[in-house]
This record gives sequence, structure tokens and C-alpha cells, in this order.
Amino acid sequence: MSVIDELKSQLKGKGAKIVLPEGEDERVLGAANSLAKEGIVEPIVLGKRAEVEKTAKELGIDLSAFNFIDPEESITDEMVASLVERRKGKLNEEEARETLKNPNYFGTMMIYMEKADGMVSGAVHTTGDTVRPALQIIKTKEGFKRVSGAFLMLRDNEKYLFADCAINIDIDSEGLAEVAELSDKTAKQFGIDAKIAMLSFSTKGSAKAEQVDKVRIATEMVKKDYPEIVIDGELQFDAAFDPVTAKKKAPDSKVAGHANVFIFPSLEAGNIGYKMAQRFGGFKAVGPILQGLNKPVNDLSRGCVEKEVEDLVIITAAQAYL
Repeated sequence: MSVIDELKSQLKGKGAKIVLPEGEDERVLGAANSLAKEGIVEPIVLGKRAEVEKTAKELGIDLSAFNFIDPEESITDEMVASLVERRKGKLNEEEARETLKNPNYFGTMMIYMEKADGMVSGAVHTTGDTVRPALQIIKTKEGFKRVSGAFLMLRDNEKYLFADCAINIDIDSEGLAEVAELSDKTAKQFGIDAKIAMLSFSTKGSAKAEQVDKVRIATEMVKKDYPEIVIDGELQFDAAFDPVTAKKKAPDSKVAGHANVFIFPSLEAGNIGYKMAQRFGGFKAVGPILQGLNKPVNDLSRGCVEKEVEDLVIITAAQAYL
């Protein structure tokens, strides 16, 4: 049974409500229709009525099969007041009402007001358009300063987690430590017994550079603050992944040769790395799963296909309920 199928079986009967704020897009609308038929989650589709109805007609989809909302028709005084309060004086009532016409803000407020459990966007919108409302309204978990993006990498029975592959362009040691700590939780949530490799172009001091020091310091921070987390670094990828190489390069490491969670030292490395695994290695990349928010909001790639929308909705529901 695949990871997604396992999650579906665990989510049956939970009634997870997941917002899809890009209802004009045929991939999103098709995914919502399939999910509604399965009955695992309750999709809430947002969009401009005329455009969504046009797309639905072209696809032969009955909008009454799931909850469809046109934000411009559905903004309430309660929602406006709640947004004004949450933004703490940065918006007046008129500005808040105008902001809520944006489906990403409307969907995020639905989560904040507990009318939905999570949101999946990004098929049309940029990562910034998806993350910004979440940071302003849902905010980060206590003790964490940033959000990061992880991918579940799946192939047959293999299952790994890669981070950060989506959000933080240039990250310091403290940031890397946060990514590792959050990735440990994410991995365990999806059935991975996390063994975290902090990746670099150096293994245990084989090279000297500020970039290497950053990874080594981050590893030490995690070990100090969360001694229960199984983590090591700095490690080159071959030492982290291959047992034979690990014996030569890091023979005393409990992670080297057995890692299943990989923390990249920069966004460029993480983004390139997951795409190479996806294209060269035939891995399915599910995500990015946004880590560090109080409630689940996840971001699609604009090049996604319908099945990827469905999978990320299931992941989002699992974050909310499992």
C-alpha cells in the first residue's frame, strides 16, 4: 500500500475540510471532484463564480458535488472584523474587506476561524502568494521563526524527506537547525523513523569553509536542544546515503549510510536536489509541505498535475488530523 493510500485509510471518517482557492483551474477542479467522490476529505473550492462554472461545464463536473464558494459573494462582517483584529491595526475594515476578495486570504481566514482544517494553493499562485497570508494570519508555531518547505520523496517502498526545498533562499545555522527540528516531526508524522543528515560538500571536516561551519554548528544546536533527535553532520550525500561510503568517511556515525531525512544547506541545493531525484531517479515528489505553521497550508508547483493536487490535499488533511 502506498503512503497516500495508507493516509487515506487513516483519514476515513475524520471529515477533514481542505480549502482549494484556485477553483478556476481545471487541475484543481478535477482534483476536488475526485476527492469529493472518494469521500476521504471535504474539498472547499473557491473562485469567481462565472469562471468556475465555465471550467466545470467544460469538464462535465457538477459543482453541487462539493462545497463551492465565491469569496466576493461570501465575505461576512464577522470575517472582516476577525481579520482586522488579527492584523492588529495594519488594516481597517474597508481594506480587510477588499483583502478578503483574494481567495488565498479568504481561505486562510476560513482556517483561522475554524471553518476549514487546511489549504492547498500554488497551482496558479506563486509560493509567496500562498505563504504570505498564512504567515500574517495563521503565523508560525511557538518557538519557531520561519516556515520551510519539505518534499516527501516516494518510489515503490522507498520513502524519504528533503528540506528546505522551497522557502528560505539563504539560511543561517539557527535556521538550518529549525528546519531539521521541524523535519523530524514531519517525517515521523508520515511514518519515517527519522535519521537526519545535515548535508554539505564536506564530511566531518574533510573541507574547511564558512558554509561547512554553518552546517556543523546547526547540527550541534539540534543535538543540544533536542537530544532525542537522531541527527549527524556535516555529511556529503554519498556518506549519508551509502553504507559502504559511510564506513570510509564517517565510520562512527549513527546516521551515515542510513539517512532518510536530508537537510540541504541552501535553497538552491535543495531545489536542485529534489528535482534531480524526481527526474533522474524516478521519485514522486509530494509537496512542498510547509513546516512551522500553526495550521496546515501547503504549496503546489505551478507545473503540477491533477493527481499531485489530490495527493497534497491528502497530506494536508493528515497534518490536520493525524
